[in-house]
Amino acid sequence: MLTLLILFNALQLSQILAQSNSDVVKLPNLPSDHLIRYLNTFPKLKKQVEEIRVESRACWGHERNCSAEARFQTPHCPGEHTGWVQSKEAQVQTFYYQADFGFIQQQLSELTPQCMPKYLSDSSLECTRYLRFCRGRNLLIDLRDLPQRKERIRYHMDVLKPGQILGHCELNRTRLQGEMEHIGSALQSWAPELRYFDVLPQPVLESGACDLVVNTPTFIMKIDATYNMYHHFCDFFNLYASLFVNQSHPAAFNTDVQILIWETYPYDSPFRDTFKAFTQRPIWTLSEVQGKRICFRNVVLPLLPRMIFGLFYNTPIIQGCSNSGLFRAFSEFILHRLQIPYRPPPVKKLRITYLSRRTKYRQVLNEQELLARLEANEDYEVQRVSYERLSFVDQLEITRNSDMLIGMHGAGLTHLLFLPNWACLFELYNCEDPNCYKDLARLRGVHYVTWEHRDLVYPQDEGHHPDGGAHAKFTNYRFDADEFERLVAQAATAVRAHKDYQQATAALAQHDEL
Repeated sequence: MLTLLILFNALQLSQILAQSNSDVVKLPNLPSDHLIRYLNTFPKLKKQVEEIRVESRACWGHERNCSAEARFQTPHCPGEHTGWVQSKEAQVQTFYYQADFGFIQQQLSELTPQCMPKYLSDSSLECTRYLRFCRGRNLLIDLRDLPQRKERIRYHMDVLKPGQILGHCELNRTRLQGEMEHIGSALQSWAPELRYFDVLPQPVLESGACDLVVNTPTFIMKIDATYNMYHHFCDFFNLYASLFVNQSHPAAFNTDVQILIWETYPYDSPFRDTFKAFTQRPIWTLSEVQGKRICFRNVVLPLLPRMIFGLFYNTPIIQGCSNSGLFRAFSEFILHRLQIPYRPPPVKKLRITYLSRRTKYRQVLNEQELLARLEANEDYEVQRVSYERLSFVDQLEITRNSDMLIGMHGAGLTHLLFLPNWACLFELYNCEDPNCYKDLARLRGVHYVTWEHRDLVYPQDEGHHPDGGAHAKFTNYRFDADEFERLVAQAATAVRAHKDYQQATAALAQHDEL
């Protein structure tokens, strides 16, 4: 198999990384099988390390000349396709373009000039459909009136006014106005900002209008809820996906970039360390640059967290498929960049991590009884954790070294993104929100189980939504211990089978390499 033949051996990888520290070539800090695909994207750069003799056609999957067998990963579609599409092949392709590197390919095919430069020093602007992703050169954004705003800015659609975003280029006004259909929400497109794009009569950097020139490539982000892991990782995932849409230069995965958050609130989040995977610079907000006319030499407006038919939050997923290579690549990228170690278990036990809630609602009232059942099983190594008491890096280390993650419906289950490929998420009870983490587990490619028998789960009461009415998310629960034990054993069987398969595949790969 081609995917087995393209793996680096340790010596080759160490040589490449050693060279990346020289003056000859600078390579990004990426996992080894990501790095070969990066090198294949930039053949001129690859020639500089050609003595390593890494011969491979490996590609991500968004490239037009990328064969299905050379892709980073192929979706797994064992489920029935009838009623959805006409063939199994169509089922795989549909998933690939909905939720995998095929989505990146679509964004690349949609990139269209909105403002064309006449000369190399001119401005430029190009965007995908509905202005979901844009990038520009030599653009001016006028923020002089922000200090006079009485309210702080977050999720606002009126940050910019006419004449406050400018470039010296040939603007296609008709084309730009035709992309305004998704302007209904600040987090759906960049239309609220770009609807006022206008032409400056002279080149931006020569106009004398720049109070500050930002030479560092800049990503401007409109972000979701920063204290909710599920919602904030919509931001991080789409930022990662945007690196591929923007991958027209070898510096695509460089961390010498500036990130500017499009709000005046100070940025704070328990997940803020994740930004270290993308940038070595401090995060800016509009408060750092307000009151000035800012000129950006290179600026990217990345994919947004709540796009219609977007990635992560609103991803429509065809039934019967799982295993997005893009989601797996994101997981490996974050764990690698944040240097989260994987430790094989000292004994052949299944490592189970139970997420214990310290919140008002969705507590498990007989938690001790359930855990005692698992701890009595010598095949399990069980730990109970409260992630809100740990740093995010420490949380990731626990997750990466778990074979099964168990917890009630809640944002902490987003940790499933960073489980090993063979692992299982047991969403103890989905609180009548059945698809959220089930679909995220499908995208990541980990096994998923949840409570099956409603008559064996016992809510404390009907639940009381803050706005009135009964709601399953706003109460606490007891669970039948025998049924809990049965479901864990069922999940454990699936984990062991998947893990044995992956280890056998890895051993075969090493044999083929030799």
